[in-house]
Amino acid sequence: MKKIYLGGSGGAPTNNVIRSLRESGNEYLIGASCIPTDLFLADVDERHYVPPAKAVEYPQRFLSLLASVKPDMAHFQNDNEIKVVSSIRDEIKELGVMLYMPDDKVIRDCIDKERSYTLWSAAGIRVPRTKLLETTNDLRNAFDTLGPRIWIRAIEGAAGKGALPTDNYEFAYSWIDNFKGWGTFTASECLTADTVTWLSIWYRGDLVVAQTRKRRSWNFSDRTLSGVTGITGVGETWSDDTTTRVATDSILAIDSCPHGIYGVDMTFDSSGFPNPTEINISRFFTTVYFFTKAGLNMPRIFTDIALYEKFPVLDRKINPLPDGLLWIRGMDTEPALVQPDDYKKFITSQGL
Repeated sequence: MKKIYLGGSGGAPTNNVIRSLRESGNEYLIGASCIPTDLFLADVDERHYVPPAKAVEYPQRFLSLLASVKPDMAHFQNDNEIKVVSSIRDEIKELGVMLYMPDDKVIRDCIDKERSYTLWSAAGIRVPRTKLLETTNDLRNAFDTLGPRIWIRAIEGAAGKGALPTDNYEFAYSWIDNFKGWGTFTASECLTADTVTWLSIWYRGDLVVAQTRKRRSWNFSDRTLSGVTGITGVGETWSDDTTTRVATDSILAIDSCPHGIYGVDMTFDSSGFPNPTEINISRFFTTVYFFTKAGLNMPRIFTDIALYEKFPVLDRKINPLPDGLLWIRGMDTEPALVQPDDYKKFITSQGL
């Protein structure tokens, strides 16, 4: 029986990978987390505490754990952990542990949104104009050239870290100051609220599968200034040739030979054109179980390739799921997979 080590077990991103793997296959799952209580929420065969990825002792503790539990492969769902693991991949491979991930430079270029923007701009990909905010003069210049309303965010981090749409210089200044964000925040021109993600798996330069998901809403969006929480409320399967082309171009602009998981987040501008804003690299988005329940188990495909060199047989590599499927989520309740016709009938019956 093959063993899989799963970082961040108990947290929603990894738990949805675990749920997907439990749908088929019989691997022995080893859960690890820096939050001990989270581990009791994970459907794994054994549990282990590890320090936070940013802790100086993490690499050695992690390598020692791998040497002890001896997994066949390891997978992670958090940028901080992915970045550290990528930097010690040679030591991990010496222990006989498989890592199915892109090159280290690719991972760093994707996690750092400023680097991604620079590479996309150089490749001629349409992106929101963006400036790195190192000084107060940079902030004033951003309002002058990108405003009157700008979008501020941290160059690293998920769940809309540090995100703020504003047309007020003093507020923006205080916001960045509060986060100690000078040199690590950017300002961009504001796009629309419409977003989409193109989640894909690649193998040595060849696309294995990709599926697009539009986001209809964020959960708890009224509790943040940006309206972005990183917690999708309603997701919808969707397909569009332009979005596929932009996503593919965005990946190839950063990695000429993609290998692993690439989730391209895009936001539509006022003309309805998708602009890439980041690539979630070497990890599935939190709601990947949506695709699994709809009939496309991407964590299983990923694992089968890594462990067994088994590739899927699909009618279509790009957007194999039908459009219009809805994944509706809330807190402390099971998500619901809703067929488009059922949703339309209900809306019509309610006069909405």
